[in-house]
Amino acid sequence: MPTAYVLLNSDLGSDESIINEVKQILSDENVTYEVQGVYGVYDIVLKLSSDDAEKLRSIITNKIMRRSSYNLCFHNFS
Repeated sequence: MPTAYVLLNSDLGSDESIINEVKQILSDENVTYEVQGVYGVYDIVLKLSSDDAEKLRSIITNKIMRRSSYNLCFHNFS
């Protein structure tokens, strides 16, 4: 199953609202996901899995990357 890891940076104190926003975006999609706030270089880690790699790319490109409330730092497909 294709899996994507997305690392996000957020403004101080906005991580919980961004996590909720990401959950809202992904609730309408047919993907398995985990999203967690973390400490360190990145603020939020998002793990997406789906049977369709193109669907993952589309979600990341068209729904996650287009938000201005956080910065997408890195994503990797496996």
